[in-house]
Amino acid sequence: MVPFAGWEMPVQYAGVSDEHLAVRTRVGIFDVSHMGEIFIEGADALRTVQRLITNDAARLADGRGLYTPMCTPSGGIVDDIVIAREDERRYLCIVNAATHDGDLAWIQTHAGTATVRDVSDETALLSLQGPKAQAVLETATSIDLAPLARFQWRTAVSVGGVRTTVSRTGYTGEDGFEIACPWEAAPAVWDAVVAAGKPFGITPVGLGARDTLRLEAGLMLYGSDISEDTTPLEARLAWTVKFGKAEFNGRTALLRQRADGPGRRLVGFEVAERAIPRQHCRIHAGDRPIGEVTSGTFSPLLRRPIGLGYVPTEYSAVGTAIAVEVRHRLVPAQVVQLPFYRRPRG
Repeated sequence: MVPFAGWEMPVQYAGVSDEHLAVRTRVGIFDVSHMGEIFIEGADALRTVQRLITNDAARLADGRGLYTPMCTPSGGIVDDIVIAREDERRYLCIVNAATHDGDLAWIQTHAGTATVRDVSDETALLSLQGPKAQAVLETATSIDLAPLARFQWRTAVSVGGVRTTVSRTGYTGEDGFEIACPWEAAPAVWDAVVAAGKPFGITPVGLGARDTLRLEAGLMLYGSDISEDTTPLEARLAWTVKFGKAEFNGRTALLRQRADGPGRRLVGFEVAERAIPRQHCRIHAGDRPIGEVTSGTFSPLLRRPIGLGYVPTEYSAVGTAIAVEVRHRLVPAQVVQLPFYRRPRG
């Protein structure tokens, strides 16, 4: 157990590698109740959401969600969040734990006449991830989850006798679900899902494997890979920036950056030797430093060191030879296509 964003969180239960591989091959359950939940409500709810995010919430139907950055006027990323539409007057923001207080203040500042309601202390969130996740949750709920699409939500789902909201979302690169429930009911929901998952080899998973899983899947961690010092265009999140909608925070700056071309880009790389890149290790072209590692690990599935980092755009093409400084030694590496791992379909 370690302190994390004001919480006590499990790094591991049985071991990072074992938990990681359990999610890739079977199913794992995570307690992610440290995440924040903030409602934006009222007649001005959509207009507020549209002003806050770079993506386009106007295309959402009831019960649908999307991933999006929130940006500053200069284009820096305040946080990367999930927005879900309950109806035309009510939107739910799922925010990162470490940025919860700042996000709440930011949203309140830009709320206009909308009502902002923080329900983080009332809401627990569990995540069920892996190729067997659907089978486990269907066992726990006795409902057919096959029609539930990615980023779709279903309310009033009974799990362990508790009324929950289930979404097909996650942070591992696998198929999976997140289960929101009242805070005090979380142990009952956890126990019901674990009981349903026993025949499928369910494994509790901690922060360590959560990090290696998301990195293999090419997913970014706020505060490491993205921040107010990085823009969505630099971070390869241009697909989340919808310039065709009405004005939003950062639009002018991002239009300018798109026209000029970002001077740097986030890349994925693999290290040729068994030397593990860590955050802040310097990235080199020849003997010249050109950037630094933002995330790095030894991939339990791929069995090789991988990492993310920002480099000048001219070094960002797949196949570019670079080097990473690990313990004062330059280790050969190569820019590769992201994600490092993509789950099999079908």
